[in-house]
Amino acid sequence: MAAVMAPNAPVMNGHGSGRAKWKHLDTLLSRPGAYTDPEAFVPGEVPIASLDNARILVIGAGGLGCEILKNLALSGFKNIDVIDMDTIDVSNLNRQFLFRAKDVGNAKATVAAEFVMKRVPGCQITPYVGKIQDKDEDYYMQFNVVICGLDSIEARRWINATLVGMVDMDNPDSLKPLIDGGTEGFKGQSRVILPTMTSCIECQLDMHAPRAAVPLCTLATIPRQPQHCIEWAHIIKWEEERKDIVLDTDDPAHITWLYEKALGRAKEFNIEGVTYSMTQGVVKNIIPAIASTNAIIAASCCNEAFKLVTSAAPCIGMPGTNNYMQYTGDAGVYTFTFEAERKEDCPVCGNLPKDLSIDPEQTLEALVESLAERPESQLKKPNVSTGQKSLYYSSPASLEEQTRPNLKRKLKELLDDGEEMAVTDPAFAIAFRYKVRFR
Repeated sequence: MAAVMAPNAPVMNGHGSGRAKWKHLDTLLSRPGAYTDPEAFVPGEVPIASLDNARILVIGAGGLGCEILKNLALSGFKNIDVIDMDTIDVSNLNRQFLFRAKDVGNAKATVAAEFVMKRVPGCQITPYVGKIQDKDEDYYMQFNVVICGLDSIEARRWINATLVGMVDMDNPDSLKPLIDGGTEGFKGQSRVILPTMTSCIECQLDMHAPRAAVPLCTLATIPRQPQHCIEWAHIIKWEEERKDIVLDTDDPAHITWLYEKALGRAKEFNIEGVTYSMTQGVVKNIIPAIASTNAIIAASCCNEAFKLVTSAAPCIGMPGTNNYMQYTGDAGVYTFTFEAERKEDCPVCGNLPKDLSIDPEQTLEALVESLAERPESQLKKPNVSTGQKSLYYSSPASLEEQTRPNLKRKLKELLDDGEEMAVTDPAFAIAFRYKVRFR
């Protein structure tokens, strides 16, 4: 794949004024190396200009995002944007090293951008404090590479679907490589996704298994852990008191409401440990990270971005090659790469509906509940329909009331064997297509 250059990027003299501190980069990009592809890499001014003019988007300014921003700036990237909607909490300071105690309460994206620009003069970082869903396709079309440092599976699925949907076969510039990094304790992964060309996040969604469900009877009657109190506020209390409002797990006001309800529940049962950060972690299914793991995964992500933009070496992710790097550090330092294969029945990048084996005697309600637990779907508020009829819609309230009676009906009364069924979720701008297979 040729270097990902900014549109109409001017060719610059890499050895001109002000480039003394980038001499090591100029040297690297001015001669072939052991891993350079002679057909893709032209040493000299072209890759240097590509690095100077490429525009990179970093999504997330947390533990992983801070490392990525720092690495990109020190790798010679000059034009970087960062999106994050969170504010800095005291609990962030042990691993999100761009922040200090005086920054608590301020926006992560803004503080991170200012810190890096101060340390690396000449690097322009533009922060946006808000959600990735606030931006449209025209915004994402500006970038040459998108790097995700997110702790939310839902947000990663959204940006993945957006970038796949942007691809226009008649416009090569519409293909925006996505570099996805993730950490879980002493383990982590990085991967390169070329939308529509290689496997996407949705293809391997079942690798991110949904968390085990807590029985409703435990939540409703005798909670034993602080997490039970949070889930009670999340699953039961929100539906009772705010069912007309769609819960936004990225909205601090919504998380605060759940936290206060959970705290009251915990006090009632003499349970300690409910905190705002735990509430956010349980509701968003966030797994705490370790600084060393963040550093390793961020280095891998930025290394792939450098290779993509300059063609200094082949990146992982080329069609038919290994595209997924796995790191395990709990018993030493071990990494390996493998090819995560594209699935033709992927609801985002595939063309075929996915087979769904179901019991025809099962109720629609049981099916709807199972869609949240299935590793390949993980949909929280599914809406179910066929080409001819709407079976169940969780929102708006009027449509939910109208389709609610179907929940108690058996699937054999609503669907035919081999019929195609569409499932949507307010969190995703795509329809999940299933082919019903009665067993």
